[in-house]
Amino acid sequence: MTSIPEVPELLASAVQALGGAKRDGQLKMASAVAHSIDTGEHLAVQAGTGTGKSLAYLVPSLRHAVDTGHTVVVSTATIALQRQLVDRDLPRTAKALTKPLGRAPEFAILKGRGNYLCLNKIHAGTIEEPDGELFDAFTASRMGREVTRVREWSSDTDTGDRDDLEPGVSDRAWRQVSVSARECLGATNCSYGADCFAEKAKAKAGAADLVVTNHALLAIDAMSQATILPDHDVVVVDEAHELADRITAVATAEISGTSIAGVARRCGKLIDQEIADDIEGSGELIESLLEQLEPGRWSGLPDGAPLALASLRDRLWKAHTAIGPAKRGGEVDADASAARSAALTSLEEMHDTAVRILAAFDDPDESRRLDVVWVGDDLVRGERKRVLRVAPLSVGGLLRASLFAKATVILTSATLTVGGSFDGLAAGWGLPPHRSGDAGSDVDSEATKSAQSITAIGKPPPSDEKKMRWNGLDVGSPFDHQKAAILYVAKHLPAPGRDGISARTLDEMVELITAAGGRTLGLFSSMRAAKEAAEAVRTRIELPVLCQGDGATGALVKEFAADEKTCLFGTLSLWQGVDVPGPSLNLVLIDRIPFPRPDDPLLMARQRAVAARGGNGFMAIAATHAALLMAQGTGRLLRSTSDRGVVAVLDSRLATARYGNYLLASLPPFWRTTDAQLVRGALTRLQGAGAG
Repeated sequence: MTSIPEVPELLASAVQALGGAKRDGQLKMASAVAHSIDTGEHLAVQAGTGTGKSLAYLVPSLRHAVDTGHTVVVSTATIALQRQLVDRDLPRTAKALTKPLGRAPEFAILKGRGNYLCLNKIHAGTIEEPDGELFDAFTASRMGREVTRVREWSSDTDTGDRDDLEPGVSDRAWRQVSVSARECLGATNCSYGADCFAEKAKAKAGAADLVVTNHALLAIDAMSQATILPDHDVVVVDEAHELADRITAVATAEISGTSIAGVARRCGKLIDQEIADDIEGSGELIESLLEQLEPGRWSGLPDGAPLALASLRDRLWKAHTAIGPAKRGGEVDADASAARSAALTSLEEMHDTAVRILAAFDDPDESRRLDVVWVGDDLVRGERKRVLRVAPLSVGGLLRASLFAKATVILTSATLTVGGSFDGLAAGWGLPPHRSGDAGSDVDSEATKSAQSITAIGKPPPSDEKKMRWNGLDVGSPFDHQKAAILYVAKHLPAPGRDGISARTLDEMVELITAAGGRTLGLFSSMRAAKEAAEAVRTRIELPVLCQGDGATGALVKEFAADEKTCLFGTLSLWQGVDVPGPSLNLVLIDRIPFPRPDDPLLMARQRAVAARGGNGFMAIAATHAALLMAQGTGRLLRSTSDRGVVAVLDSRLATARYGNYLLASLPPFWRTTDAQLVRGALTRLQGAGAG
């Protein structure tokens, strides 16, 4: 048998076949990934834009899968990267490696069951009344038209995958034709099990060398007793800076008067009306309780909450018992079978949430509690509604026990080091501090030490005797940051306050944008600030200023990229989701350091938990959060090796506060200055040179 070439040779073959050029950082990363797979040590690898990191992990992953017969799972945070991998990177890489590997590598995509059409629901032919609103003829008719279109599409599609439906439909309409994993009858109990799109996708994934999925499904697999993903021994987590937040989102649950009414309605036809009315009555009681309370975190159960939640819990279980277990062997009526499954699932999920909230305060030590509970104030169809939420204080224990203990994990992103160290993010993943020569091993910052203390919060790590080992590697970037870009900190401006953007800061914005001739991406800490700045700048300069919310974000980004004189202002999704190479973007404006809001209940609870264990909660949580976003935001500027420009931070605290150096250590190594005149001159020259 001919041996398979080593990774450097395979990478060279793939790069040549794809018409690329050799990149040192890419080779360094691919070799490190191969070493990690061989040794079983986890790896966190930071790879800047332009490194070619997808190929750097795909080549060793495909080699390992073909050589051993074991499956590799690749998880992403965004649909865009998922599509890039499945539609472009993997087909080209697999074709390039077919000859040296001895066969064509097989790959598949696997999403949560709710992303696929449910044929049982399609053929049942019923549409539920939209949750949380009375009959609305326009809403119902629009949803009906969308469902009709999906039913017609169901006869043509080979995948049943929502992302393959063009144009798409609303979430409300899609819920009428899909089921969650808990609602599913199971292939053996379903009349359409043999043709099920989700089962076909799962079967294809089970036979593949490499499976592409998302962080949410990775979380569900980690939290579930059932097997979601195929057996695998290696997991590659791309966009790893978002892993902890995506896992937290999946593990967050909520209760509201609206959601309780929806549960009552869903099971109303299957039980005595009196029991359904009792559930609805519990919902009204909880809604009344929440309306009397201010939004914010609960440090304990307030007066009235134990009785209201216990009543809801008991009535939900009474309804569950009345419906009885799902019948085995299938029911003759597909509609009745689907209704039973949906009702049982909604009852179980809300019951479990009520139990979870009631138990959240059992430990008198707040820093050792597993969950955080708070009341949110949500805007629902123009009306304020109170919602009770519960989320894990930390997901580190869960990840360590259910991900790192079961497979070799490669974590990669353009931004993984904060404050010059991998330890801040590693702590959130449940990994111990790194002290074996990685890029941040000699950075003994207060934030790094403090972040470690949060690892022990939440689900306990496994009691294994061997130490969980991991390595950190920064392979750099092909960009010459010092020559390509300037980091300007407006040290002379007043520190941002609570009363909106100061007049001096607005003057500074206008002067910088004028010097750049437009070409500006404005990243703001809130939508209110973005709109305030957009309105002010529009009155003072004759350049187009787009603001997030004026239209679909994707369309606004395209419009911005198409016209060099246009500016685009916005908030969170623009900090991380904009890729505009070329002369349309020469200036990135950041209005203030993006610390979390002081009323963010989850982050503030995590901050207090670190402080309770002797750490610096502000540095471990708030500063780390800000540093990660700052790194993402500044990364919008250089998207190709020919790009040039300025990142202007209009928050003087970056130059004057004690934590400023920690934040600066998280950013690309741009040439730095506080000289406004110098920066305006540089932008004017870029404009005159056509950004060449």
